[in-house]
Amino acid sequence: MPVPSLKDAFAALIAAPSVSCTQPHWDQTNRPVIDLLATWLGDLGFACEVQEVVPGKFNLLASYGSGPGGLVLAGHSDTVPFDAALWKSDPLRLDERDGRWYGLGSCDMKGFFALIVEAVRPLLAQPFKQPLLILATCDEESSMSGARALADAGRPLGRAAVIGEPTGLRPIRLHKGVMMERIDILGRSGHSSDPSLGHSALEAMHEAIGELLALRSQWQKEYRNPLFNVPQPTLNLGCIHGGDNPNRICGQCSLEFDLRPLPGMAPEHLRLEIRQRLQPLAERHQVKIDFAPLFPSVPPYEQAANAELVHVAERLTGHAAGAVAFGTEAPYLQQLGCETLVLGPGDIACAHQPDEYLEMARLEPSVRLLRELIQHYCLSPSGV
Repeated sequence: MPVPSLKDAFAALIAAPSVSCTQPHWDQTNRPVIDLLATWLGDLGFACEVQEVVPGKFNLLASYGSGPGGLVLAGHSDTVPFDAALWKSDPLRLDERDGRWYGLGSCDMKGFFALIVEAVRPLLAQPFKQPLLILATCDEESSMSGARALADAGRPLGRAAVIGEPTGLRPIRLHKGVMMERIDILGRSGHSSDPSLGHSALEAMHEAIGELLALRSQWQKEYRNPLFNVPQPTLNLGCIHGGDNPNRICGQCSLEFDLRPLPGMAPEHLRLEIRQRLQPLAERHQVKIDFAPLFPSVPPYEQAANAELVHVAERLTGHAAGAVAFGTEAPYLQQLGCETLVLGPGDIACAHQPDEYLEMARLEPSVRLLRELIQHYCLSPSGV
C-alpha cells in the first residue's frame, strides 16, 4: 500500500484514538498511531523501533541513515480528552472548513507527523550524510512517561532535535517547569470545646500556606526572566480539603498546589526549601506533615541563544527564538545531548479546546521548513 497523501495521512492520524489521561476511563493505548507511523515510515525505508514503555503505551524511533549527528524530528502521539458535544464536527474526523483542518490532535500535535512524512518523501533519493530520526512518544499529556523512558535509557539521539508543539512556526528556546505538589497534614481530632484535646491540622495548614506564600514572594524577588509573558515563577494554591464538622478539631488537611519555576530553578532545590519551612511547623503544631509531588516534575527548559540550532531556526523562520509558559518534552531530549528547540505549525490558543484546528496556510510553510532543516542537518551537514 503506498504512503498516503498529506491530507489522507493527516486524516488517518486524527481518526486513530490515542487519548492520554490520568483518569482510567478516558485513558487509551496509542498503538494505532504508532502502527500507522511505523507502516508509512517503514515503507519509505526507515528502520523502525517500537518500545512498549508501560502496558499499552509505546514509543516509536524511526531512523534513516546511520552514524553520529543528524536531526531528530519529535512529537507526542497522544491527545487530551475531548468534549464531543461541544465540537461542531466529529473530533476524530478531519473536517476542512474556513481554511482550516479541524480534528483532535490537528494542532497538538499528531498532525505534525503527517507534515514530516510529506517533507521527507522527495528527499530520500539523495544520500543522507547524517541520519534523520523521527520520534513519536506516548503519554506527553499526562505523565510524560515516553520521554522520561528515553532520558532514563540514556541512548544518544541526534545533535539537534525539533519538537513540533504548537508555536505558530516561531522557534521557542525556553519554557517554565511544571511542578504539581501535595501537602498532607495529620493532626488529632477532638472536641472543639477544649483545644487541648487535639492538634488542628487546619491551623497547621494555615501556617503552611503562609510559608508557601512567603517562599513565593522570595522566589519572585530572586528570579525574573523578561522573555516570558509572566516573567516570575508562579505558585498557585489549587485546592484544599480538611475536617468534617465545625465542632471537631480538624484531624486531617490536604493542599495541592502548582509551581512553575523559571529556567535556572531546580525542582529538587525548591522542594528542599519547602521541606525546610514545613519541618519546624510540624513540631510547633505537633502534627505529621507529608510533602510529595503529585506527578514527577517537568524541569524548566532553556536552549542557549548562541546554539547552532537556534541560529538555523531563526534564519529559516525570520523570527527570534522566544519563550512559552507551557511545558514540553524538550528538557528530556536535552538530557540525551541534543540541542533542542520547540517549533511547530499549530497555535497553542486552540490546543486542548473544542474545534481544535490547524490553519491550512501553515501546511506548505511547515513542509518547506522541515525540508530545509533536513537539508542542513542530514544532506549537507557542514552547511550553515
